[in-house]
Amino acid sequence: MNTRQKILIIDDDEHIAELISLYLTKEFFQVRIVSDGARAMKEFNLLGPDLVLLDLMLPGVDGYQLCREIRQKSKVPIIILSAKAEVFDKVLGLELGADDYITKPFDTKELVARVRAVLRRYQTGAQPAEDTSRSKYIEYPDLVINLSNYSVTFRGTPVDMPPKELELLYFLASSPNQVFTREQLLDHIWGYEYMGDTRTVDVHIKRLREKLRGNRFWSISTVWGIGYKFEVH
Repeated sequence: MNTRQKILIIDDDEHIAELISLYLTKEFFQVRIVSDGARAMKEFNLLGPDLVLLDLMLPGVDGYQLCREIRQKSKVPIIILSAKAEVFDKVLGLELGADDYITKPFDTKELVARVRAVLRRYQTGAQPAEDTSRSKYIEYPDLVINLSNYSVTFRGTPVDMPPKELELLYFLASSPNQVFTREQLLDHIWGYEYMGDTRTVDVHIKRLREKLRGNRFWSISTVWGIGYKFEVH
């Protein structure tokens, strides 16, 4: 049985669409490309994708309208791909129901990582109610993070931690050994409306390290030139 997740790429730039398709296919996704906004909904209905990569500037029907139409009938994750890099455009796309917004040009490996992250968040959110509390609870040796009641215990002792610090720790620990850029962490923890810079992430990482020192099982590691990861040793 074919259990590969299906990705619908809606983009009229043939070169970009084919490049994305190549990388996603290598990651064992099933991919279909449509370049015309007017045909996009027909393809969406035929494929029943698990995620949509949506360009904004399309012939026929633009990406904003397609985002509205898809969201009216489905909760399928939508990632907008656009050369529009203004905060207004990002906020508008998210308000219309997109789950993520990536500006062109982009790193293809980062795009794949974001696709996986959005799918993971969507699948977690789609769990039955009885599994919700479990999905908000993470335990490692000497460390317990509970997002349900915003508590952290380190070596059996409660740690006082502001909400954003705890959310950042939880997000990193939810994907052990996965590298996230500072921009990704800003997007996921602070949101697109946040107007600060990436140094905010560095400050919070420094505070987390100060509070969670000296563990040999895991650490919050710096990946130079890229970002951070919760590394399990």
